[in-house]
Amino acid sequence: MDSFAFTIETLKYAAAEQRYREFLSGVAPADDAAMREENLRLKKQLDDLQNQVRQLTDRVTRLEVSVKVTGPTPVINNKGSGDCKKAADDDDDVDLFGSEDEEDAEAAKVREQRLAEYAAKKSKKPTLVAKSNVIMDVKPWDDETDMKELEQSVRGIEMDGLLWGASKLVPLAYGIKKLQISCVVEDEKVSIDELTEKIQENEDYVQSVDIAAFNKI
Repeated sequence: MDSFAFTIETLKYAAAEQRYREFLSGVAPADDAAMREENLRLKKQLDDLQNQVRQLTDRVTRLEVSVKVTGPTPVINNKGSGDCKKAADDDDDVDLFGSEDEEDAEAAKVREQRLAEYAAKKSKKPTLVAKSNVIMDVKPWDDETDMKELEQSVRGIEMDGLLWGASKLVPLAYGIKKLQISCVVEDEKVSIDELTEKIQENEDYVQSVDIAAFNKI
């Protein structure tokens, strides 16, 4: 017997017990019309309660069957439905993983930045310039050649990476002297063969040019 049926039976028992006590105490029961009306009202209330109990029982049974078949029904918070919809719309606008094009563009940007930093760092380091110290023998045609003019013509040759140094006249034979002159050249900028050709272009003073010494610095 469930709790509701037990309550109904208790009420019936209490009403019967009250009528019995009134009978024993000599209290006159209420008139028949009033009693019938009261009984009908109580009966109607009991019938209504019993109908509600049956309806609730049927509804609970259907819900239990539905839960077993489909699983628990999620609880929907109507108050937060607007916020949930807004959050879902925001999620649609956000690409959590990103497209391949975006990843490629970002990787290219990072690579270019690193290359620029490396180039800037490398440019700050002093570059080691390879240089050579060269001593050249410049021979005139004869003893009548003006050696000062010859030297001026040699020193008049200008090239990027060429720096003329000390010079002196060295006797050869029969009063003829050669011009021995030193210079420092940057190996990447100055070709010794080209420099020799430029000196020999002054055919009025220069007979030949020889390399007396060549040393890397």
